[in-house]
Amino acid sequence: MDQNNAPTTETKRAPRSQRLRFGIAAAVVAAAAVGGTVTAFAVNNNDGQSAVTTTSAAGVKATGAGAEGPLSTKKGDIVDADGKKVVLTGVNWFGFETETFAPHGLWTRSWESMLDQMAKQGFNTLRLPYSNEMFKSSSKPNGIDFHKNPDLKGLTAQQLMDKIVKGATDRGMRVILDQHRPDQYSQSELWYSQKLTEEQWQNDWVKLAKRYQNNDRVIGADLHNEPRGQATWGDGNPKTDWRLAATKAGNAIHKVNKNWLIFVEGTDRHKNEQFWWGGDLQGVKKYPVKLDEPNKVVYSAHDYGPGVYNQNWFTAKDFPKNMPAIWEKHWAYIKKQNIAPLLLGEFGGRKTAGNSSEAVWQNALMDYLKKNQISYTYWTWNPDSGDTGGVLKNDWKTIDQNKMKMLAKYQTPLLEPKKGK
Repeated sequence: MDQNNAPTTETKRAPRSQRLRFGIAAAVVAAAAVGGTVTAFAVNNNDGQSAVTTTSAAGVKATGAGAEGPLSTKKGDIVDADGKKVVLTGVNWFGFETETFAPHGLWTRSWESMLDQMAKQGFNTLRLPYSNEMFKSSSKPNGIDFHKNPDLKGLTAQQLMDKIVKGATDRGMRVILDQHRPDQYSQSELWYSQKLTEEQWQNDWVKLAKRYQNNDRVIGADLHNEPRGQATWGDGNPKTDWRLAATKAGNAIHKVNKNWLIFVEGTDRHKNEQFWWGGDLQGVKKYPVKLDEPNKVVYSAHDYGPGVYNQNWFTAKDFPKNMPAIWEKHWAYIKKQNIAPLLLGEFGGRKTAGNSSEAVWQNALMDYLKKNQISYTYWTWNPDSGDTGGVLKNDWKTIDQNKMKMLAKYQTPLLEPKKGK
């Protein structure tokens, strides 16, 4: 999911349930316009079935932070090099995947102040979306106030990513890179598109794995954002079987960087039942992802509330008590049954306080994640996500205190900041 806003935003429902949201927004910086495209996601017409130390201070060493070094998996947990459990409680910051080829908000403030604020709020992980178009020489970062960000002037998009990655990891955050789109315009159902070949998709991942192999705090690859539509799981069709593609890409990455975790999202359906884009992982039961490098697969789901699409379970008489069964059917069983670790890579919504169904849903989900010690990266830091808003308010500076009150219920510590931070 990704959206731009400021000063105006528009969110539209698509006529088909399979494409439940497509919004368009524009960000204006001084006299220059920063265009923005929005992706759609999430679906369903069918009914579903069925103690962590917290902190909000950066750099505090406590249970959950883990030691330096590469991460791996052990049954349902992510563990550090000493076998100690690590729980990721992070946030998304989007923009590299859009036509700005840079994280959003840099038209308002400096990138360093943005990361300082994220760390201060206690997020120990940054999920960083990008598009493959970003790596082209013609893709120039824009929408940046260079008076506030003088050190970014003249950088390529890749060099700017280097800055953000180093800045986040210097502050004690771990980083997950997310192939969010093939190009600036929209997400793709499959990991390849008319403009992006499967070979290039894989080669770009290999290059990134090499580029960041000496930074242990860059922990892995979210291989493709929200597989859906044509995407299948376990049917053996090399053109559509997402499980096969993820296995192939994961093995290619590990040939150059054995340390990375491979984050594999679900699809939008299982058999004839539809769910949120990237949110259905029922196929893992019969067809798990098996890499040549053992103990490196983390499954990832996306899950949203009625602010994105009013699924029938939000109006059930037993809501929100009905939600755990739905989550467990589609994705949470993987963690609960110790099959593998799980990351809820995206979830979010505008309302987190009060009695609205969206606020009730978000708080019930946070309580569920905490109870089951499931890792997450919240959507999103940016305020310009049309359906969800962000941790920041529209001024790109003020924290939404209601959201942070909810998120702070379940945060595990950051790593120690590196010297100078």
